[in-house]
Amino acid sequence: MKILVVGGGGREHTIVWKIAQSPKVDKIYCAPGNGGIAELAECVNISATDIDGMVAFAKKAAVDLVMVAPDDPLVLGMVDAMEQAGIRAFGPRANAAIIEGSKVFSKDLMKKYRIPTARYEVFTNSYDAIAYIKTQNSYPAVIKAEGLALGKGVIIAQNEQEAASGIREIMDNKKFGASGDRVVIEEFLTGPEVSVLAFTDGKTIKPMVSAQDHKRAYDNDKGLNTGGMGTFSPSRLYDAAKAEECMNNIFLPTVKAMSAEGRPFKGVLYFGLMMTESGVKVIEYNCRFGDPETQVVLPRLRTDLVEIMDAIIDERLDEIDIEWDDNAAVCVVMASGGYPVSYEKGHEITGIDAANAMDNVIVFHAGTKLENGRFTNAGGRVLGVTAVDDDLDKAIARAYEAVSKITWKDEFHRTDIGIKKYEN
Repeated sequence: MKILVVGGGGREHTIVWKIAQSPKVDKIYCAPGNGGIAELAECVNISATDIDGMVAFAKKAAVDLVMVAPDDPLVLGMVDAMEQAGIRAFGPRANAAIIEGSKVFSKDLMKKYRIPTARYEVFTNSYDAIAYIKTQNSYPAVIKAEGLALGKGVIIAQNEQEAASGIREIMDNKKFGASGDRVVIEEFLTGPEVSVLAFTDGKTIKPMVSAQDHKRAYDNDKGLNTGGMGTFSPSRLYDAAKAEECMNNIFLPTVKAMSAEGRPFKGVLYFGLMMTESGVKVIEYNCRFGDPETQVVLPRLRTDLVEIMDAIIDERLDEIDIEWDDNAAVCVVMASGGYPVSYEKGHEITGIDAANAMDNVIVFHAGTKLENGRFTNAGGRVLGVTAVDDDLDKAIARAYEAVSKITWKDEFHRTDIGIKKYEN
């Protein structure tokens, strides 16, 4: 088979790495790809959101399957366009990807089908939103831009001033463009968070092993929200009883709800969950593999990923067994100094080979460029250093040993990924 993976970050490097292990595959393309992906796939300089360009390339290269990994092209309808061109594509169609593309849609869906989530209100202008915040006078308050915002469109406001300023940034200053035309203001839930990704063909749903992300830039959950500074799998708190509760109250009801709405979801559905005192509740849905959760979940997958994707496209997920290794994985994200605000690019990275030479360590590239045989930093999140071991504590130690071998100017990373026994 010839497979095209759409995207160019750490998630896509992990997906390409996993697909490359399949005996069914002899050629992988990745568009646009990155420096690390270039070692496994032929990178093609097409933007991930260039639907016409991607369809034209898929036809020209006669690819057998297109795996659309990021949220933007899914929400824009890349899978629909591939299917219309007669090309097999993995991922939800646009009418199902809306579960991530519109927070208003997802919140309304949960309300309608009684899927547990935080109480919320929707606003179309900053004046009403700020008036509501003042009336509620309850902090922290959760403010979300309706649409896609690179994982950064959520503000946890600690007081009225922060809330008002955040609302104006999103709605009036259009910090995230049209994504801020509407905002959702939610009650603040407390408890440990867990991420569960699931394979689904619109009828059957098969959850993956659990993971836990660290969104804040600095140790002890300080600093701004980022796309994710590291993650580990499994969660220390997500046990068999929690998994059953989620399957009955959240996972199956969500898949059934989407089908009932005429929007069957086929692909990877991501559940951002919070374990509150009154049960597990949904914080958010994503319509694709999470980043960096993919970097710890896929290394634990035993079953051929291409087999799973084929089964989902053909709606026969119920016919295959998905097996996982009984181990643990940790991913530490190494970032450019100044991320998630402003940062310098172009610094040479050293030590990647030394880290990769360690047993059970894989360095996934997120924002790198390969020039004249040398890697340089080309983004905010640059590398995801993943280690696998028998248990979490061993995997954490192995990951940080690998991180210590890699360096570039102004690099920074969190030093506490997976370490707290209870993650808030």
